[in-house]
Amino acid sequence: MIIRVLGIGQFRLDDADMAVVETADGQVEAALAAGDETALTAALGALAHTITRVGTPLAVDEFIGSDLVVPGPETTLAEAIALLGEDGAIPG
Repeated sequence: MIIRVLGIGQFRLDDADMAVVETADGQVEAALAAGDETALTAALGALAHTITRVGTPLAVDEFIGSDLVVPGPETTLAEAIALLGEDGAIPG
């Protein structure tokens, strides 16, 4: 799976890596549901960190469509709701 983190880049993740990513996304979902901007900033930062830690970065000149696009850590609550609704970044 290819995941783009806005403002950071694209990463290739194996199916086995998705469980840890989905766990981190749970915090994004909780922050969105609560309307908590501070918690959202922390959760998006943790999600981006998780993706960059477990994923393999794609080269800048490698053009592959992303399966998922995740907001970057600096995304505001209003921007995140516009991009994601209240379902988090990872569908499922």
